[in-house]
Amino acid sequence: MPQPAILIVEDDAAIRRGIVDAVRFAGYAPLEAADGQTGLKIALARDYDLLLLDLVLPGTSGLEILRYVRQSRPTQPVIILSALGEESNRVEGLKLGADDYVVKPFSVKELLARVEAVLRRSPERPRDIARFEFPGGCADFARQEVVFHDGSREEMSEKEVELLSYLLRHAGRAIARDELLANVWRISPRGLATRTVDMHIARLREKLRDDPQQPQVLVTVRGKGYMIASSAVAPVAEETSP
Repeated sequence: MPQPAILIVEDDAAIRRGIVDAVRFAGYAPLEAADGQTGLKIALARDYDLLLLDLVLPGTSGLEILRYVRQSRPTQPVIILSALGEESNRVEGLKLGADDYVVKPFSVKELLARVEAVLRRSPERPRDIARFEFPGGCADFARQEVVFHDGSREEMSEKEVELLSYLLRHAGRAIARDELLANVWRISPRGLATRTVDMHIARLREKLRDDPQQPQVLVTVRGKGYMIASSAVAPVAEETSP
């Protein structure tokens, strides 16, 4: 079982180092950023279980980072760490979608208790997906190919495998293009005009023999993005050793 990853965005070097050491000692895998711009880039590009976010940062503020994270990752657990303890600041952070708000100075024991509580009530991270069975065939991610019931095959590119895997791991909700750009292509979608997501979806539909006019596997949700159709067979996860 991989260690839960925690992203720490904090500009005070001493506080950041203390948090990094504490979460590592507690069994988590820390990621860190010392300024807002770097923090935003990592927050949108990397995969992690919890974001510990300072509000007052050089460059991009913590509240700005929280806004962008909520746009691209609506369910991402976030705990705000701030010396701004006034009620109005706490309310603003919570309204923007923070799961908790810890006022500085805080003890390591208190912080770890908050971390554990937020992670405990957050959905378990989905396992890696080995293959995806759909009407007419099966997508084998390890072999990067689609195998149809008639025996024919189609190769998938690495990016097509990543895209389909991400949609499957978040089955049940429409995924916006910006979220796909951030988490599959690992680039910031801010101010970026590109059709690459739509082109990859079109190629995947072709390889899955999914009618683009009436798709049965990769569905377009108008105004929201793309999702796996509920009628498609559930993905098959990798087996893990006992």
